Amino acid sequence: MPLTRRELVRSTALATLFPALETLTGMRDWAAAKPASDGGGSQQAFRHGSSLFGDLKYPADFKQFDYVNAEAPKGGVVRQAALGMFDNFNIVCSGVKGALAAGIEYLYDPLLTPALDEMSAAYGLIAESVSYPEDYTSVTFRLRPEARWHDGKPISVQDVIFTFEALRKHHPQLAAYFRNVVSATQTGEHEVRFDCDQPGNRELPQMVGQLRVLPKHWWEGLDSKGNKRDVADTSLEVPLAGGPYRLKGFHAGRSVSYGRVPDYWGKDLPVNVGRNNFDEIRFEYFRDITVAMEAFKANQLDWRTERSAKSWAKAYDFEAVQDKQVVLEEFPIRNAGIMQGFAFNTRRDKFNDARVRQAFNYAFDFEEMNAQLFYGQYKRIQSYFERTELACFGVPTGLELEILETVRGQVPPELFTKPYKNPVNGNAEAVRRNLHKATALLREAGYEVKDQKLLNVKSGEPFTVELLAPEPNTARFMLFYQPSLERLGMTVTVRTVDRAQFQNRLRQWDFDIITGVWPQTLSPGNEQRVYWGSQAADQPGSRNLIGIKNPAVDALIERVVLAKSRSEFVAATRALDRVLLWNHYVVPQWTLDKVRSARWDRFGRPDTMPEYGMATFPSIWWWDDAKAAKLADRR
Repeated sequence: MPLTRRELVRSTALATLFPALETLTGMRDWAAAKPASDGGGSQQAFRHGSSLFGDLKYPADFKQFDYVNAEAPKGGVVRQAALGMFDNFNIVCSGVKGALAAGIEYLYDPLLTPALDEMSAAYGLIAESVSYPEDYTSVTFRLRPEARWHDGKPISVQDVIFTFEALRKHHPQLAAYFRNVVSATQTGEHEVRFDCDQPGNRELPQMVGQLRVLPKHWWEGLDSKGNKRDVADTSLEVPLAGGPYRLKGFHAGRSVSYGRVPDYWGKDLPVNVGRNNFDEIRFEYFRDITVAMEAFKANQLDWRTERSAKSWAKAYDFEAVQDKQVVLEEFPIRNAGIMQGFAFNTRRDKFNDARVRQAFNYAFDFEEMNAQLFYGQYKRIQSYFERTELACFGVPTGLELEILETVRGQVPPELFTKPYKNPVNGNAEAVRRNLHKATALLREAGYEVKDQKLLNVKSGEPFTVELLAPEPNTARFMLFYQPSLERLGMTVTVRTVDRAQFQNRLRQWDFDIITGVWPQTLSPGNEQRVYWGSQAADQPGSRNLIGIKNPAVDALIERVVLAKSRSEFVAATRALDRVLLWNHYVVPQWTLDKVRSARWDRFGRPDTMPEYGMATFPSIWWWDDAKAAKLADRR
């Protein structure tokens, strides 16, 4: 049940605010990734985009991205499913309050937007150009004078500053993400500069460029009842926007739809040609994925990304698939790594000891679960940067070893001499052997079994654990895991709650073990502070779900963020990976290097799909009248 890349990103409010966390990829090339020069020695000349890989693929006068169809027709409605409910249209407070409506990102444009066929490149959208000095201590954006909100007022520098300050104040995840960005200042009628208190942060231009801008004048005004709006609170008021879509209608918690804006100010920009083709994008909410599947089969939904291996193997044998009315397609994932695992809440004393956490891994029979539940479709995750060259392997050598030596006294000594490997089960003998190892680890940590119950030797308290799930599909594999843990003497409960309650419990750190998901780009950086950094551990809504407060981890994150060469970056990331693995903060789960999708055959797409965003729907797809008519005739 690996989450798709899009679902991974939507699992955090960061992605709604920052499109690059979903699509931005890349490998930093420090020899090439230099600020633009005007030919006269200046290192602060403006240019039309930014790349971590070096030169931009598209010149300043480019007309469109290569992977779009510039002649794509406009029209049609696309219907997708969302799970749970929503009670909020305000992205600013979404990290700590409410459930944000699906698709809210269609309302707001970012300063820069990523290209899906380049390694970590972004081009101007609200910002027509970007500039930064060679030491990356600041970044300046020059806004397009023609950029407009839907009420006709210009998108201004003050809107950008307002958005940045509001998010940094009210969104804990972004407070950590922007930790080193100390100020935003107007430097010209259409120019805004962000200053950084730490030189060498090469991600700064694109990190700030991901900012989706909000209208200051609207948020500081009065609502329809004459009350002053509060940017720090949830809201179901239809918001003023400036993007390619406006909020068309909604039923709170049930459905939300977005209508294309025909006179959208940015529709003819090169970065938007061939995109935003549907007249309406609609999300229907379901509490249960099984019901959502039935709605898809009944032609009440158009597109489905399939998370369940069982469903992919068994649920698509209905007539519309056999008649080719429904198209099944797998898209390769080339732009992302992932860690997905049973995540421990280390804020609770019973999970403080790494030996206890490691015992859970020995009790996890992935091989049998993969065979019985997942039809052998998955592979076990072995790294926090799975599927990328940044995953550690073997034992540390060379520059990675040098970096690890700087934190030697703060990390498990085994990582210097042993490669990290997950236990292997899959047969009765292996299961017995690994359960014995788990029991030995628990004994070393101060637990023993009496009357078939695992007890704390000092306090006599039984070891109890709750596995918390937001929906039945997750509970299904937790229930499979439960008997193995009970064989160790643990008292285990699997609890399923609705998504709103699940999110509230996470924000209050009210859980023992959940499934945690951390997507990774090919060029990880500042977001690692949000995932694993000590500063984020106690921030409500933080992605540091585990509660890691580890000086060695903090130090290695900084080595990743501030690496001065490609070789140092790779070595530092592998060192970080190794330290996270050997602390056993999670029991790694499983992954698939494809996105499984099903769609009713009424859509068109470009002949050449982007290498790093092949499953991007509905961004560059369109409504195909001929296919839709043929489908209607057949039904």
